[in-house]
Amino acid sequence: MNDNGVTNKLASEKSPYLLQHAKNPVDWYPWGHEAFNKAKEENKPIFLSIGYSTCHWCHVMAHESFENPEVAELMNDVFVSIKVDREERPDIDNIYMTVCQMMTGGGGWPLTILMTPDKKPFFAGTYFPKTSRFGRIGLIDLIKRIKDLWINQKAELLDSAEKLTLSLQSLDQESPGLSFDENLLKKTYNQLNMQFDAKNGGFRERPKFPTPHNLLFLLRFWKRTGLKEALEMVEKTLLSMRKGGIYDHIGFGIHRYSTDSIWLVPHFEKMLYDQALVSLAYLEAYQATKNTLYSKTAQEIFTYVLRDMTSENGGFYSAEDADSEGEEGKFYVWSKKEIEDILNKEDSELVVKIFNIQESGNFLEESTQKMTGKNILHFQKSISELSKDLGIAEQELRIKIEEIREKLFSVREKRVHPHKDDKILTDWNGLMIASLAKSAKVLCESLYLEAAKKATNFILKEMRKSDGRLLHRYREGEAEIDGYLTDYAFLIWGLIELYEATFEIKYLRTAIELNKLQIELFWDKNVGGFYFTPYDGEELLTRQKEIYDGAIPSGNSVAMLNLLRLSYFTGDSELEEKADILSRVFTEKLKSTPIAYTQFMVAADFVVGPSYSLVVAGNSLSQDTNEMIQAINSKYIPNKVFIHRRVEQDPPCIDDLSNFVQFFDDLDGKATAYVCINKTCKPPTHDIDKMLEYLNSKWEH
Repeated sequence: MNDNGVTNKLASEKSPYLLQHAKNPVDWYPWGHEAFNKAKEENKPIFLSIGYSTCHWCHVMAHESFENPEVAELMNDVFVSIKVDREERPDIDNIYMTVCQMMTGGGGWPLTILMTPDKKPFFAGTYFPKTSRFGRIGLIDLIKRIKDLWINQKAELLDSAEKLTLSLQSLDQESPGLSFDENLLKKTYNQLNMQFDAKNGGFRERPKFPTPHNLLFLLRFWKRTGLKEALEMVEKTLLSMRKGGIYDHIGFGIHRYSTDSIWLVPHFEKMLYDQALVSLAYLEAYQATKNTLYSKTAQEIFTYVLRDMTSENGGFYSAEDADSEGEEGKFYVWSKKEIEDILNKEDSELVVKIFNIQESGNFLEESTQKMTGKNILHFQKSISELSKDLGIAEQELRIKIEEIREKLFSVREKRVHPHKDDKILTDWNGLMIASLAKSAKVLCESLYLEAAKKATNFILKEMRKSDGRLLHRYREGEAEIDGYLTDYAFLIWGLIELYEATFEIKYLRTAIELNKLQIELFWDKNVGGFYFTPYDGEELLTRQKEIYDGAIPSGNSVAMLNLLRLSYFTGDSELEEKADILSRVFTEKLKSTPIAYTQFMVAADFVVGPSYSLVVAGNSLSQDTNEMIQAINSKYIPNKVFIHRRVEQDPPCIDDLSNFVQFFDDLDGKATAYVCINKTCKPPTHDIDKMLEYLNSKWEH
């Protein structure tokens, strides 16, 4: 840390990540013309460092190297150094992460890129220690080597950068193919099945990420085929995560991933997008199975988000760090003595048994492979199994666990909290809005609906420009950075869910407006598909089309399903045509490893069908109308679009947005359901059971 208080060029930035580096002795610049002009004028390469404020290894590299005067002096001599917050500038991160994967076969954060003053990379890596060790080159040695190469072999470096850039630019040349079919869905299932960990749940060995879109796809595949193994994979994963240390049993919420195969030792940071997508997976599993543990878990995640991750204005914060007081997980772990000091003897003995507390700790320090003396609270058995083992009635045990949890939570709240990244991102908020709105609908919980509405109103008021375009980031009263594809696609998803939860026409109208704008700004008019950045965005090395569904789904995957749903809402066939083109653009890429694109496969499942459009015509204040709506919301029918035509409005507002609903009236003054399966309509009905029968029927091929 720069003790004399001198700051670098990051001091005036809004990003919490950039501000964390504002007092480094490294002469950091934000991404922009000033840095690149300086590099050209001084004939220096660029040191590009990309990370985010809650990244554990970003902190380690910062403390070890960027706060070190010796390293800083070398960096300032050899490079012009640029810091980028990947959450603020995912467009830059996407490009240079692809570069790192091309050059090294892997990637991650901190991301370290060395490049020419015209942004062309010639070296890539992730974390570098200060000095060389265990075969990994240290930053000091790396800088000295690059200095020598830049002086003595600059032509070779420039040639290497040129070739790498050409390779990068050729990656996104699509070869449109035929549209997908049911065989691709089966292939996706088979690949997931091959990678499934039958013993512990989840996919692959370690580390294990929640990857909720895998589960959303499997639920749909089970619904389509009745294959019980698909549902068992979902349930095994959700139950294992719920019992494991990846779940915060005291304060709720899900950690980013598990470092082991058994979901015990997490990487402790908490990301907003994980809370949104994981809660959605639990909610859909509840709809499918009626297991209340799943709905309870979703509700607990919302408790965490609404308590700790919600701003006064209603927007949701981005993340909480893994570290506190310089130590990863310190906020979350417990020694046996701490437990005994807080609770009476009976309760502490109960906690030791329930949460598997050990005197020496219950997990290993990764670097030393020795027990830590600390414990990560987790279940190894279900509540019903524990009830039998302990001889305590199940309901009594649940009450007792909740009483103990509240006591431990109260004590934990007094600890030094992890850093909170309090910027508000439109895309991640869109995901949270979608989950809250859907949960409000399924669980009939007004608290979630109000939270979703408030966040939506905030974004549309504070993060939307006068011309209707979205902005990506809000912090300390300022919204900046033109929106990316994910900002539009994810918010449209949230708006669609909010419309189906409220049937307030303003949400559907805004979704349609933003979708139109998304097409204008991001659609590739030559080949099809959506670029990540708008046509008038900053010119970078390449303009990418993201399709990979990683920690979060890609913008194209979510946009695909949005287009389909909006076409069903409005009757606008051009939207469905866009979705068809979009599917063809990426089909060849999808065919080999569809497991990498499971959110896109969710959209494919909608296309292959059966897909349902449903209109309920009736007075919104009438009991029969509301009973019909509640019956629909309680069922797991993922591939449907649901319109309520409120006949008390004259004319019903939905008529302005849809070109077919005006023909659907409440017959004989009773709530009437109109169900169409793959655009083939069933007779209208007043009968809820008949309506549900239609919604569970197949269609004639």
